[in-house]
Amino acid sequence: MNAAQRAAEATARDQYGRLVALLAARGGDLAAAEDALGDAFAAALQHWPRTGIPANPAAWLLTAARRRMLDGHRRRATVRAAEPELSFRASLPAEDPAALPDHRLALLLACAGPAVEPAARAPLMLQAVLGLEAARIASAFLVAPAAMAQRLVRAKARLRESGARFELPEGEMMPEVLAERLPPVLDAIYAAYAAGTGDATDGGTLAVEAAWLARLCAELAPASAEAQGLAALLLHLEARRPAGRDAAGRYVPLAAQDPARWHRPLQAEAEALLRRAATLGAPGRYQWEAAVASAHAARAVTGATPWADILALYDALWAATGSPVVAVNRAVALAEVAGRAAGLAALRAAGADARLAGYQPYWAALAALADDPDEARAARQRAAGLATAPAVRAWLLEAGAAAP
Repeated sequence: MNAAQRAAEATARDQYGRLVALLAARGGDLAAAEDALGDAFAAALQHWPRTGIPANPAAWLLTAARRRMLDGHRRRATVRAAEPELSFRASLPAEDPAALPDHRLALLLACAGPAVEPAARAPLMLQAVLGLEAARIASAFLVAPAAMAQRLVRAKARLRESGARFELPEGEMMPEVLAERLPPVLDAIYAAYAAGTGDATDGGTLAVEAAWLARLCAELAPASAEAQGLAALLLHLEARRPAGRDAAGRYVPLAAQDPARWHRPLQAEAEALLRRAATLGAPGRYQWEAAVASAHAARAVTGATPWADILALYDALWAATGSPVVAVNRAVALAEVAGRAAGLAALRAAGADARLAGYQPYWAALAALADDPDEARAARQRAAGLATAPAVRAWLLEAGAAAP
């Protein structure tokens, strides 16, 4: 990789979402903004090796992309009345993206707006803000690449047809808009993270990108306690990732992980975000889940997992959400505090919810808590069949082979 390629790659990693958001805010068309920026990157790889890397690569790319968008407007223009406006815009001086408003939060809000079907929201954010290819996103969400590409094209077309705005409202409207639109953004980022952790072909990098999006939301929406909570949660989960596999690549469950392999700087960042969320006085699901992850992280200091604290947090989560997933996690914590029988009874009660039939952790928990060896064996087989990560599947099968 030459210097120009390295510069383009670094700029894409740091500035792609900011540049797309700026272009979309000006032109009102997300697909056109992405196309123009893609052309600008292609032009950079042709020009920079010959002319040298510009002092401000992002500004060069923004100018090149804006010119391509203007060229597109000219080609589509059917009346001469548009020419004066186009000429005026073409004459604008080059701009430094760092000196312009950051529209990435507006872009995220638009991606989670009512014009976009829920199943397309997380993929659209990953592509629009991070520039990920449809094929890579498709593998994480277990969708055929062609189907994912079509889903993304439809979502962008609906945004354009709905007249979606890529700029945030000012003044008194801002808190109301954030209260309404930020929750689906956070939910979509969480879904993207979950999809990334389950994608065997991705190596976890999609989860890393989703955690980066959560960080971005926390930065762009500092008054949102749940944005801080989600970022804290995902950073805690990322901090544990190195310990989740042994030297041979085998799966290591949380209880067996070596805390020395946890990423302490990420944990410290997560704790700072969680403390900031607490000062905002608006507790919610992601903060509670982050607090659970924080309690698990305490084992690195105390040498023991505070299961009673974790159970209390799951009690609060269950009361607030009624989620069957929370009920499963609460049952596991209850088993640690009150014994296997209590945990198993709570797990069986949770299992009455039909939504858990295809939920792999439920069957893994049943395999661990069931008294009947045949029931435990059948549950472990079911869990292994539902596991998307080969290492997790192998661990479950090995545990089943070793069971009496």
